[in-house]
Amino acid sequence: MDENTPSPAAVRRVACIGTGVIGGGWVAHFLARGFRVSAWDPALDFEARLRRLVEAAWPALTELGLADGASRENLVVAETLEQAVAEAEFVQESAPEDLAVKRDLLARIDAATPPGVVVSSSTSGYGMTEMQVDCATPQRLVVGHPFNPPYLIPLVEIVGGERTERWAVEWAAEFFAATGKSVIVLDREVPGFTANRLQEAIWREALHMVANGEATVAQIDASITEGPGLRWPLLGPCLTFHLAGGEGGMAHMLDHFGPSLKSPWTRLEAPELTDELREAMVNGCEEAAGGASIAELVAARDRALIAVLRAIKDVRRDLL
Repeated sequence: MDENTPSPAAVRRVACIGTGVIGGGWVAHFLARGFRVSAWDPALDFEARLRRLVEAAWPALTELGLADGASRENLVVAETLEQAVAEAEFVQESAPEDLAVKRDLLARIDAATPPGVVVSSSTSGYGMTEMQVDCATPQRLVVGHPFNPPYLIPLVEIVGGERTERWAVEWAAEFFAATGKSVIVLDREVPGFTANRLQEAIWREALHMVANGEATVAQIDASITEGPGLRWPLLGPCLTFHLAGGEGGMAHMLDHFGPSLKSPWTRLEAPELTDELREAMVNGCEEAAGGASIAELVAARDRALIAVLRAIKDVRRDLL
């Protein structure tokens, strides 16, 4: 660890590079936790867009509870990347999923960020090993993969690359946990990490079912929101199946249902994204939205997530 590396609990200044849906969500999260946030994005209109996102997220964050000193006034919009990271004690990069862009941007961030400061990437699937190749001090770079919206979904998956030193991973885990995140530190790099791989498996099967006329968009979504999705926030898929085994737990479940794993229930290879399938998915989503706008759906989703998070917290308190 560099002598200039701050204690995770002592960090007060954060830089967010890239302020789209994910990057802007990170800005809202850090502001709500009381940090001073310096943000930069190459888009010419990014400031207005970013401030709209923060404004839209603030009511939900206020309802959940703001940290001492939390304020939207703590957002500083930088004119250059170098300006944004000049005094940063932690950097979160959230550029588009383009490997060349990620490599170039992380190299620029690495060159401009003070020594010893950990740099984290919001990448959805790239490994840090393939992104840190052009960095002069790659030992401090980690993946900090969030779930949308980062200001409400607690999960962040952390993993380093081949040139990342262990202290940076441990530092990032402690820092994210201190900001209220639920942290998973992966044992090794896996494309798509953990949550995205599981989510992708369901997504691909859903596309197959729509493509083959086996289910509609509305039926697929209802099958999760009204079924297994209600159990997963508390237990997850593994403990859910553990309970499915009754008193015998997972062992009985596997003994009893194991043979069904050979049944053709899923198809894990992605289908061809034809014009017909694309149209079916787009039309199906529009129909399922029932005329609601994206902003209205986002607001409704946020209200629902708050309710779920509070309910789970109450149940966990009773269990413990």
